[in-house]
Amino acid sequence: MPTASHPHRVPRLRRLLALASGNWLARGYLAVFAASFTAMFLFPQSALAGSPLLLTAPLSFLCVFLPLDPGAEIDGAADVTAVAVFAGWLLLCALVNAAVLGALATRAATAPSTSARKPLPHVADPAEQKRTDTTDPAGTRRRKVRALLAPAVDNWLARGYLAVVAVALGFFLYAEFVLPDPGFAGIWPLMATAPFSILAMAVSSPVAYDSSIAWLSPLVFSLGVALSGLVNAVLLGLLARRLRTREPHPAT
Repeated sequence: MPTASHPHRVPRLRRLLALASGNWLARGYLAVFAASFTAMFLFPQSALAGSPLLLTAPLSFLCVFLPLDPGAEIDGAADVTAVAVFAGWLLLCALVNAAVLGALATRAATAPSTSARKPLPHVADPAEQKRTDTTDPAGTRRRKVRALLAPAVDNWLARGYLAVVAVALGFFLYAEFVLPDPGFAGIWPLMATAPFSILAMAVSSPVAYDSSIAWLSPLVFSLGVALSGLVNAVLLGLLARRLRTREPHPAT
């Protein structure tokens, strides 16, 4: 019995690889990453050296814990090992991000076909249909929002990520409003919710330079970080759903 001890591991890995290479969006992302990854090693002192980190965020920012200085000369077995781990982790992050994009593209492509296979609904009286459509428009919008955000909370992967974002954001708010010197506390929620959190930083930075509304800057940044984390959680949830999907087996 092959794979008897881990019956779900190989199919899920196969689905992950299929999502990361099965559509133009994922393949295009991998092509851009490959070009930036090559440029990072060919031109380590250029502005392109940091582009693979941004392209593979937020997982890639865990590399900050490696004892590696990208601008330093590689010397010794420890440095070689750190560079190898760094490169391998970037490649793994790129694969996960490509699978996320693949899951998103697959969902967009299959939604119309899935709805097309459903049986036609019963045609009600026009007056009754009009009353139904206008009775509770707010409830319809709420159901659509819940369906859109459901992938962020219905699986352990997305919930775990949201917990990390909550801890990072909570530490930032505590440092900003309680501690006398917050230091660089904002770097943790920024890294946890990248790349979308970079937009939050860009929006909140001009506010910080205006003395009359400078107090709004951490609040704007926190709101942007929270929204960025929610978007990332939805994308991770879509990936988790695709990985849980069982592959069809031919009837015997």
